[in-house]
Amino acid sequence: MIEIKPPRSRTDVPLRRPPATLVNRAPDWPLRGEIMALDRDVLTTGEVAKICNVAPRTVSKWFDAGQLKGYRIPGSKDRRIPMSELRRFMKAHGIPMDGLAPSSPRVLIADDEQEVLDALASVLRDQKGYEVETAGTSFAAGIAVERFKPSIVLLDVHLDGGEGRDVARLIRAGSDNPDIRLIGMSGRLTDGQAQGLYGAGFHGFLKKPFQIRSVIDAIEQVTRLAA
Repeated sequence: MIEIKPPRSRTDVPLRRPPATLVNRAPDWPLRGEIMALDRDVLTTGEVAKICNVAPRTVSKWFDAGQLKGYRIPGSKDRRIPMSELRRFMKAHGIPMDGLAPSSPRVLIADDEQEVLDALASVLRDQKGYEVETAGTSFAAGIAVERFKPSIVLLDVHLDGGEGRDVARLIRAGSDNPDIRLIGMSGRLTDGQAQGLYGAGFHGFLKKPFQIRSVIDAIEQVTRLAA
């Protein structure tokens, strides 16, 4: 039986903001005073231009040169840029991320124990405001990754009797987000085995049974790593 204990009060779960990241800002990339709160997966060139504080034609040049990945709308010249590609481009070129409002993480919970899914999903939605989906099998998790496009996956490494490396490979194969974060969960791994998950593509580990606060801390930690 896995016991998941919710915190005694809301004050037990600190709402912490990630520490600010210092960026060397070149003159070409002035700090924007306006923040765009975007929770969509795909942006127009005009929206990208506002975020990066450049002219739309500059974004078009990046796109046409293959520097900024995206696609054209069939039957038109309109370009569309996936949010994940924009973040990758901004990081690679040292463009400040100030124009992007931090959105709530999308969390996928993959576990074959329904009580774990229900308890985690309820608290993460109600207390933290995260977007949450659940999956009870590795197949359902793979489908959810493609459709829901989570930024963080809480994954029972023994799901469907599989190995952590195999499940992680499945998750990554179905995601177009290079920054997706995997947090493994298990009550059976030794410390050495748990440490080995990091070499298999995981970014965090939770040993069952755990408290909700530990889950929230782990999510916040891997979110800071991706920022």
